[in-house]
Amino acid sequence: MTTHAEGIGEAAPGPVVKARQSLGARIAERLSGGLVRAVLLVVGLFWLVPTIGLLISSLRAPEDMSADGWWKVFTEPSQLTFDSYQKLLENSDITNSLVNTVLITVPATVLVVVIGSLAGYAFAWMEFPGRDWLFLAVVGLLVVPVQVALIPIAELFGKLGLFGSILGVVLFHAGFGLPFAVFLLRNFFAEIPRELLEAARLDGAGELRLFARVVMPLGGPAIASLGIFQFLWVWNDMLIALVFTKSGSQPITVALQTQVRQFGNNIDVLAPGAFISMVIPLAVFFAFQRQFVSGVMAGAVK
Repeated sequence: MTTHAEGIGEAAPGPVVKARQSLGARIAERLSGGLVRAVLLVVGLFWLVPTIGLLISSLRAPEDMSADGWWKVFTEPSQLTFDSYQKLLENSDITNSLVNTVLITVPATVLVVVIGSLAGYAFAWMEFPGRDWLFLAVVGLLVVPVQVALIPIAELFGKLGLFGSILGVVLFHAGFGLPFAVFLLRNFFAEIPRELLEAARLDGAGELRLFARVVMPLGGPAIASLGIFQFLWVWNDMLIALVFTKSGSQPITVALQTQVRQFGNNIDVLAPGAFISMVIPLAVFFAFQRQFVSGVMAGAVK
């Protein structure tokens, strides 16, 4: 027999009332559907149209390019040819400038990554006099415009015999890339758990071994992100290269600009040269895309 108290203790089943969503939540839920993904896909394809147009233009003969637009190849695919790339390989100015670009970009990126990693670890986990004030000075260098230093450093490089050389351009890029590198990596390394570093020190690890075996693997995503930023900045630079290089040390950006100035209608050389200049940094970005996204997400979480 059920007592009155037992009846009171039992909850009577009733209909489940669904919480009313706000207008913003309903809009966000609908925007996350397939329609938005399709729209984003279309936007991405439109973003790629200039790149596709440049690729197709680099595969067409000059007379075809002067006659009609690049989209004509969809009705006349016989216009596609590799003659422009053959002429590009025969143009010593373009090929030498492409080699110069690699000789400038790779050392400038490696120097910034290596020195920035060491300095970032030192500012994050090593005690030395004036550490905080020195780090503030490094952060202050972030606001110094590149244009302000062009003339003074050009005069300094002229006295040192570095003006017009590849080494001078590398040093300039490394010097202006280091403040951001130190700032980024110091903040990332500072989030590493102290207990992990102390455990490694108890096992007898010195600072260099601790940096190489513990800090570098943990900081891989941030270091990869920094390397991508630095590579893209140096590869696509034109201002610094235009000021500090001569005819024998010009990168691809200056060489293409020189070709336009000298031969305004040589599109058969400019189109493939511009496409090669653009596709290499894109390939580097997509090759390290996973590490780049991991570094961005790690920084967002921390």
